[in-house]
Amino acid sequence: MSKLPDVRGRITYISSHAKQENLYAVYETTDRCYWTELAKCNRQEFEKSGTEGKCIEAREFIIALPESFPNLYEPDKLLQLFTDRFKEKYGVECVSALHHNKRKTNYHIHLIFSERELLPEPIEKTATRNMFYDETGKHVRTKKEILDENGNVRKGCKIVKKGEVYERNLFTAKNKLFKQENFVDEVKHFYTDLINLLVKDDKEKLHVFDSSGLYLATKKIGKNNPKAEQIQTDNEMRMRWNCEVDRAIVSGVSETEIQQIKKKYITDRIRKSVDIFGSQPERLGSIIMTAVTALALLISKVLDKARELSAKFFENEIVQPIAEPSEKKTAKIISQTDKLPKQEHNLLEEPTIDLSAQKRELQSKTKAQTTERETPKTPPKPVMSAEAAAYPKLLKIYKELNRQNGIIFDAERERNGLELERDSLKGLAKLTKKGELQSRIDRKNEEIDLLKVGLSGIVKRYGFQTVHDFYKAFAASKTANADYRDKADNWEKIYGIKAKNDTMQEKMQNLQRRICQQKEEMPQRRNRGAR
Repeated sequence: MSKLPDVRGRITYISSHAKQENLYAVYETTDRCYWTELAKCNRQEFEKSGTEGKCIEAREFIIALPESFPNLYEPDKLLQLFTDRFKEKYGVECVSALHHNKRKTNYHIHLIFSERELLPEPIEKTATRNMFYDETGKHVRTKKEILDENGNVRKGCKIVKKGEVYERNLFTAKNKLFKQENFVDEVKHFYTDLINLLVKDDKEKLHVFDSSGLYLATKKIGKNNPKAEQIQTDNEMRMRWNCEVDRAIVSGVSETEIQQIKKKYITDRIRKSVDIFGSQPERLGSIIMTAVTALALLISKVLDKARELSAKFFENEIVQPIAEPSEKKTAKIISQTDKLPKQEHNLLEEPTIDLSAQKRELQSKTKAQTTERETPKTPPKPVMSAEAAAYPKLLKIYKELNRQNGIIFDAERERNGLELERDSLKGLAKLTKKGELQSRIDRKNEEIDLLKVGLSGIVKRYGFQTVHDFYKAFAASKTANADYRDKADNWEKIYGIKAKNDTMQEKMQNLQRRICQQKEEMPQRRNRGAR
């Protein structure tokens, strides 16, 4: 969001075909004279306040759109939709323009909006007596204060006579919401949701960066930016932290611990650095590297503990003898297994073959109806949700991330061994071997950095923005799958055998009907044969 000290000039610039090569549409919610009156009101209020700096007459958003929109939507309707939605939400007048850059790689909207609303009726103040103003527009008490040596009114001074209007307000005060820190984030989420509703391809869906989250945002380097080199180095440091965060999440470090390190080693230290040394962007790299080192130490501790626990568990599994089932349990299991086939056998023996008369068929139907009324119906089997069904696929990604993390862990241990060997060199070996070991360490560090970047590459390959987003989806899917399994197992224990019996009874009833039909058709067939 940018502040506009000359709103009329900016409106002319974004809406002029002479100044814009690829201007597709312009949309205004009010007349142009509105912006002239708004600028005048803002300047009057600014002069009254006596503050220094520039007078802010309006504000502007630049909204980037997906490159598929020119082929999907008409520019006029698209621009009107985005502008009207903003006016409906915040109740202020807007003027907007839809552009493409020179190379047609950036399809975007310029949205200018007012911080004030138009009053239903103007508020006018009339003078109850003559009022005097000096050259600066300041109200003075007496006429003498604006007169020169000859008794004439000085140039630039003015007199408002009694009964005349000396102040006329058309607008409300500026809305304080537009100055709040969370306003820009609110608008980002608002337009991101709108864009995601309009896109046809899921790959084009946008994601709003959470500044209060675990990751650090990278900055975009504009064309001919004099600070491009500094921004590039800062982005590299930020990406290093983001890769370490991915590694921490995969390694099992809790979200709260990562947030604590970020706050302690990055947020708080940047604030202290600004308070002591002022704005010095070159100090950011060293601050982030300290945080990365602290997080890497925490990761190594967590991984070491996890490997120790897994080793102890593996030893216990090997040492403990396999418990043999007792005779009572085996007998019980055998008796239970023997019962099942008997039940099925009894079900098969139930139907009788002597079903020639239609009366018996009607009697059997009435009996089946009465039994259905007496016995409660079996509830439907639980259905697996889409979230629960996604668990096997997410589990494969989870295992792939763990495999990658294991490779990183082994590479780090190898790197640490080389560093210990380098640091323990003495005498002549320190001169001959140190360079070789250092080059091996550097190569290993490069390999580790690539492996860490690969963690985010794995989840992005499956459509997730970050490793953190994947783990949230994985946890939700895991719980949903576990809930479904519990419900399905309970249903199977309570209603499983009953459901099988019900299906068997349905099969027997169908079989009985077929036999009756065949018996009824037998005399007819015999008569036909005799003829």
